[in-house]
Formats: sequence, structure tokens, C-alpha cells
Amino acid sequence: MKTVRKPKLTEMTEVKKLLDAAAAQGALLRRPIMELYEFARDFHVYVDEAGMGGCAALHIDMADLAEVRSLAVREDLRGSGIGARLLDACLNEARRLEIARVYALTRQPTFFKHHGFEEVDKHTLPHKVFQDCMKCPLFPDCDEVAVICDL
Repeated sequence: MKTVRKPKLTEMTEVKKLLDAAAAQGALLRRPIMELYEFARDFHVYVDEAGMGGCAALHIDMADLAEVRSLAVREDLRGSGIGARLLDACLNEARRLEIARVYALTRQPTFFKHHGFEEVDKHTLPHKVFQDCMKCPLFPDCDEVAVICDL
């Protein structure tokens, strides 16, 4: 039953629990449940016998640019390749949609660099990508690094 797939709407509460746990550790932004329902189609999830093990979302910003966001893995599964599988699912979806570039804002740039991303100055990204930044408690003193991958 270990699989990466699109989530069911009924699983978005489990996705929220996973994201809330990661947010409590400062790894990413909290997301309201209604926002998760609204963007459920953006997500891929990893599910195993113990339940929801990980998630990641591919959020389309423009015709040629998308963001990998909300990448989180259950604590007992970290370091087991689940994050890489979720990232691959997002990148494969971006390729299928013929999106030219995928970026992430992250505190884990090394993880993304191991998967073909390069660090860039975040100010080179379109202003539109910073809409969520206004919700962040660290705004405007962001400590995240921008990484991008040309597909």
C-alpha cells in the first residue's frame, strides 16, 4: 500500500496535520484547511500502512512557471527517500503540463540541489510568487532560499 498518488478530498485533514507538524518546526507556512481543499488538486501524497506519510504540491503561477510547495514528510519517514518521490511526482506533473521552470522557496536548498535545482536570487522571480510571503511571520526578513529547475 506504500504509494505516491493524488489525495482524496477526505484526506486533506490528514495533509493539514502533516503540514501543521512541519510548520510547528518552522519548516513551512501553516495553511488553513479551506485553502487545502481549494488547492487539493495541486497535491501529491505518500500513503503507507500507518496513514499519511508525506505530501507536496505543484502550484502553477503562470504558463511557464510553477512552485513546489508544502513538501512535508512524517518524522519517522524522513531520510527514507519519500521527499524525493514526492518531488519527482511534482516534477513529472510539471513536465506533463509542459511547464518550463519549477521553483521552490526553502530552508533546505541542498535537498533541491540534489534533484537538479539551482540556487537563484529570489528577487529574480516574478513578484506574483511572493503573495504567500505576506502571511509569513518572518516577512519581510525571509530566511528562505530560492531554487529553480529548468525542465
